[in-house]
Amino acid sequence: MNPDTKKLHLVGIGVGHSIAPGMHNHILASLNLPWTFHSTECLSIEDVIQLAKKDTTAGLVVTMPYKNAVMEHLDEVDELAAAIGACNNVYYTDGNSRRLCGTNTDWIGIKGCLLEGNNGKPLDNACTGLIVGAGGASRAAVYALSSHLHCSTIYILNRDDQEVEALLRDSRKLPIIPKIVHIKTIEQARETSPVDYIVGTIPDFEPKTEAERIVAAVLKHFLEQSTKGVLLDMCFKPRRTRMIKLAESLGWACVEGTHVIGYQIEKQYALWVGESRAKDLDKAGAWKVLLKAAEESKGINFSTQ
Repeated sequence: MNPDTKKLHLVGIGVGHSIAPGMHNHILASLNLPWTFHSTECLSIEDVIQLAKKDTTAGLVVTMPYKNAVMEHLDEVDELAAAIGACNNVYYTDGNSRRLCGTNTDWIGIKGCLLEGNNGKPLDNACTGLIVGAGGASRAAVYALSSHLHCSTIYILNRDDQEVEALLRDSRKLPIIPKIVHIKTIEQARETSPVDYIVGTIPDFEPKTEAERIVAAVLKHFLEQSTKGVLLDMCFKPRRTRMIKLAESLGWACVEGTHVIGYQIEKQYALWVGESRAKDLDKAGAWKVLLKAAEESKGINFSTQ
């Protein structure tokens, strides 16, 4: 890729609070690249694609609500993104034409966080996972849990049946197809086995509808089980979500969603600048900048309770 001044973008809705730009700009400086990273609000998928096609764009990090929608607009989606059913990273292939390519690196962040919660080691084989939510991020969670963390069974908590059905269809494309069970009631939850890993993929809102209250009650049931595991809440606005506070109070090892960002950087930069050059990025420094930004950000350090 031509090292002329270019821009990397985080695209989505509500990305203004992102703590990622400082970390990415530190990485770019460590690679001696005259590029900059920006959080760019995109109010439509058309805005995302228009930005992706600009000659000055070197790559995109795609976040909610476009992880599914962006895929049909790309020139090429790799097997992993196709299998997971969501794309969070757009990059370009070499050649005369700038082909828009998509992959998924969210799963790397999810895996890294869940291992972090157990001192860097996977739990025993034949684990059970639980995912709260059935949107784009849940697909990466299913892949990480089933293909990399030995979860043969994954429970889903979600207020919308159709979203879960779509998740089930997408999960049948994965290399290892887990047993996925939509838990809809406390009674059903009581008949299941305890869970080892929990991944939250929904915004941190107070439950208001009956369906949302059921999801919250079932989650609390699993958190109250006698054996404790590792919980990752991918939401980090606020950093201390309701889910993390409750899980910690009940003895779970918890990892905040900001760490998902850090575990993806090596793969992302290998795609954006090439594997050889990416090896020189300052990983330790990038993590230091990320964690400092998380501590200092007024956009994510607030209480909802």
